[in-house]
Amino acid sequence: MSASSRAALGTTSSRSLTTMMMMVMKTTRFARLLAADVVGKNAAASQRAISLDASSPLVRTRGYVHGRWVRAPQDFPVLDPATGSEIARVADCGPDEAKRAVDAAHEAFRVWKDVTAKERSVLLRKWADLMTAHKDHLAAIVTFESGKPMKEALGEIAYSTSFLDWFSEEARRVYGDVVPSPFKDRKILLLKQPVGVASIITPWNFPSAMITRKVGAALAAGCTVVVKPAEDTPLSALALAELSSQAGIPAGVFNVVPCSRERTPAVGRVLCTDPLVAKISFTGSTATGKVLLKMAADTVKRVSMELGGHAPFIVFDSADVDKAVQGAMASKFRNSGQTCVCSNRFLVQSSIYDSFMAKLGAAMDRELKMGHGSEPETTCGPLINDKAAEKVVHQMEDAVSRGARLVRGGRRLQGSFVAPTLLADVSADMLCMQEETFGPLVPVVRFDTEQEALAIANASRVGLAGYFYSSDMSQIWRVAEALEVGLVGVNEGVMSTAEASFGGVKESGLGREGSKYGVDEYLDVKYVCLGGLSPSG
Repeated sequence: MSASSRAALGTTSSRSLTTMMMMVMKTTRFARLLAADVVGKNAAASQRAISLDASSPLVRTRGYVHGRWVRAPQDFPVLDPATGSEIARVADCGPDEAKRAVDAAHEAFRVWKDVTAKERSVLLRKWADLMTAHKDHLAAIVTFESGKPMKEALGEIAYSTSFLDWFSEEARRVYGDVVPSPFKDRKILLLKQPVGVASIITPWNFPSAMITRKVGAALAAGCTVVVKPAEDTPLSALALAELSSQAGIPAGVFNVVPCSRERTPAVGRVLCTDPLVAKISFTGSTATGKVLLKMAADTVKRVSMELGGHAPFIVFDSADVDKAVQGAMASKFRNSGQTCVCSNRFLVQSSIYDSFMAKLGAAMDRELKMGHGSEPETTCGPLINDKAAEKVVHQMEDAVSRGARLVRGGRRLQGSFVAPTLLADVSADMLCMQEETFGPLVPVVRFDTEQEALAIANASRVGLAGYFYSSDMSQIWRVAEALEVGLVGVNEGVMSTAEASFGGVKESGLGREGSKYGVDEYLDVKYVCLGGLSPSG
């Protein structure tokens, strides 16, 4: 694995992380307010509520429209999910602010679409460079508003930056085509042009990366954007707005309208129905995606939807069990299980089932340390809120009531913390096998044949990611082709990268992000027939 890949995965050494944390606390001027104990042997870690200094240049609390910081009639609180304490109050934008942002983006589009690809590339590169320069500050914001451990937050910022880096280069590779004509007096030209204003609606679990993956592609193509960040994590989006301004991104090209959960439906309606919006890109639940699709239908907008997942993780008897355990740990427990590509359903072949369970349980005991994300040793933080914790507990209780055996965890801890939980003897009819978990729950099913495993894995209405471990090359090809998902990890538990496409099948969404295909989502293809030409000779 390259050094850049290790950085993207957040594999910082303990010594360097401790040094970095000291620097973060100094440079961002965070003030320690209190210390308290988090419960339990497996959750032993000190928990601190830390307040952001409002004077820090990256901590912005107003909306960002047409290059200006704008107020709203009221504001809403942003909470540290580890402690429940308020860390900031942010402008609660409504339909009026959303409409002004759309108008600003539409006005800016008239100019931005004609900026040369090279100029757009340079500006995106400057933005990426600024993110790298401020990575510690940005990671700290991610940690305190989402609960993500600092090591993972640094990984997210590296991941976020990689999209601006990648799309800064792709901006200069938006090529059209010259197609051989069947007629001697005509030329066929296919031009690629930006679609216009794009509404970008992003989730809380990757509050920085989900923005840059969409916005990098949009700006590279020549589109302008209005970003509506998740109500739980608006500070990361506003920090990106500050850096976009410092990078020289023109006014109106990048706009941010934060809002509370109560105002989200009204703001979303503007962003999904306004005639000036040409494109919607959304990452979130399948249920919400369906609502937005209906809104987009009346004006026939272009849409990209990255929706829910329910990823299978299959371990065949030819697999290296130790590597499969490592992959399971990486795939399941990133962000405490709160990623759309997290493994949700674990399927292990009978002959290695007991060995896998024993080794996975030992790895959980050894590697998972619960606590506030700012603690250097923390690897497992809180869930985003109480509702998320209640969902995981409900799935646990359902499984145990239906005959699953509790091997590790199984407890709701202080606040929204949930102990990492391992369940054996799980069956396909249990709730955790029917719906996405979004938490640190590992339900393990025993299977006998490849056909049985594939039947269970594909018995879902969604299909985002899937993982399997095998050393049988014939089986690898068969299973990779048979899995009904958009991303397949073969002997690998973490696979997302800017260079590869990202997106699902079935009800997991429409379109692709990242890779060379990510730009295409923001482009129209125009056919130009150049006729009346004199044949040669």
